[in-house]
Amino acid sequence: QVKLVESGGGLVQAGDSLRLSCATSGPTLNTHAMGWFRQAPGKEREFVAAISWSGASTFYSDSVKDRFTISRVNAKNTVFLQMNSLKSEDTALYVCAAGTIEASSSGGTIRPDYWGQGTQVIVSS
Repeated sequence: QVKLVESGGGLVQAGDSLRLSCATSGPTLNTHAMGWFRQAPGKEREFVAAISWSGASTFYSDSVKDRFTISRVNAKNTVFLQMNSLKSEDTALYVCAAGTIEASSSGGTIRPDYWGQGTQVIVSS
């Protein structure tokens, strides 16, 4: 059974940093790309970042590029999202996903097959 469990969310001030973790379990997750999405109140879920199964390729939304870093440690079945220079507009429920990278000439995203439950991030200004 595939399971994704996020942790690391919390309440921080603008300019602070947070590191989110996604612990994974399941028979084939080490061959899946992993990613993060977020959903703010009253808004649709949006893509944040993705990483290939090997970790060699990463993709980011324009809104977080140069501030957030996605990484993975396959030996520990864990994916991380390091978030720096947080802004109030980063406030959202952050959800981990496992799936397939969809790359294009303009960037990339992930097509999820599995979702976690999410961890809340609140950034006060």
